[in-house]
Order: sequence, then structure tokens, then C-alpha cells
Amino acid sequence: MNRNGNTYTVLYAAIMVIFVAAVLASVSMALKPKQVLNTEIEKKQNILASVNIQSTAADAEKIYAEKIINQYVVNVKGEKVEGDAFNIDLKKERAKKHEDMLLPVFECQTSDGLKYILPLRGTGLWGPIWGFVSIDQDMNTIYGANFDHQGETPGLGAEISTPAFQKPFSGKKIFDESGKLVSILVAKVGQEAPAEHKVDGISGGTITSKGLEKMLLDDFTSYQEFFKKKKS
Repeated sequence: MNRNGNTYTVLYAAIMVIFVAAVLASVSMALKPKQVLNTEIEKKQNILASVNIQSTAADAEKIYAEKIINQYVVNVKGEKVEGDAFNIDLKKERAKKHEDMLLPVFECQTSDGLKYILPLRGTGLWGPIWGFVSIDQDMNTIYGANFDHQGETPGLGAEISTPAFQKPFSGKKIFDESGKLVSILVAKVGQEAPAEHKVDGISGGTITSKGLEKMLLDDFTSYQEFFKKKKS
């Protein structure tokens, strides 16, 4: 075959593309178990952070096994149903009809007693936001919160993932004195609300703040019957 001809050039390029693609696919397959493990460890760290337990990639699995004493799935009626709480895909669940949604629950034994950890998912300015919120046994008081995002603006919406934004959620109430679910207002400057139901929003990050506020209300509403069953 003429090495200076077009046919040779095309064949050579095609073989190289196939070879490189095969190598990349092999590397990806080899790395996938490690990537899955890293994702699981990060999730365990975030769950623990929602009950104010700090962990590292090295010790998260050990601490998680010690502190998370139970995990299960409930439906919107607050009834336990079959399912793997840890591996439920919240994006898929939020796409279902409300009555068909599966809701994960994690129970954690802390130095302050038993806490219930609920995963959350919503939408910020540029993409999905998510997190975990822990609730006291009164099924009303927030014990801790941990939030994260996919692509919010650094210094603005991305601040939802910082301790300075998350810490004020501790001690806030999601039901008012009449028992009505009011959730948490992520307030703009000057916006009034009872202190027990309000945290300050992010200056310059109003859309992300309000997206997080909606996420809290929507997901707490989904768990409302679960709260009632636990209270009774």
C-alpha cells in the first residue's frame, strides 16, 4: 500500500482512533469501582456533616457504620416500604408523581440523642442543589444541615456549601405553634419572618437562596406524614 496515498492515511487514522478509544474505555472500566467508592464515601461524609460529625475520606466509612444505626425508605404517607435508602436516586424520585415518590431516612445516634437525617434535592441558579438536613426527635427542630451544588457562582450562590451559611439552620423550627408546616424562610435583606423560621439568604445570591428555600419546603412537605407518624 502506498504510504503517501489517501487510503493509507485514512486507514491509519481510523486504526489510531479505535486504539485510543479502546485504551480509554479500558482505563475508565478499571477506574470505575474506585470512582463509585469515592462517591459513596463523599456521600457518607455529607450525611455525617448534617449531624455535625466531621470525617475524612479515610475514616468516614468507620464513623458512618458506628453512628448511622438505621436507614429505610418511606412513601409520602409516612409508611415504610421496600428500598435501599442509601442508593435511591433523588433526581429520579423527584421526576415521579408525588404519590409514587420514595423517601430515604437515616437515623443517627449522636451525643445529643437520636436524629433523623433527610436528603434533599432542588434547583439553584445554574443547576441542581442538594443536601441533608437532620431533625430532632420532636420532628420539628433542625439539628444540622449540609448543602452542596453543581455549578453555582463562587462567592455568591456557591456559599450554600459553606459552614457560615449552614450553621444558622441549627435550632430552627419547621412547624409553627399551630402545627402548620412553614419550613424555613431563606430571607432577603429586610424580609421579615419569625426568627425560629428564618435564616439570612446570600447577598447577591437571591435565586440560589430562594431555590434552596423551595427545596426545603417541597421536601419537608413530602416527609410531612412521616413527621406526624413519628410524633404520634
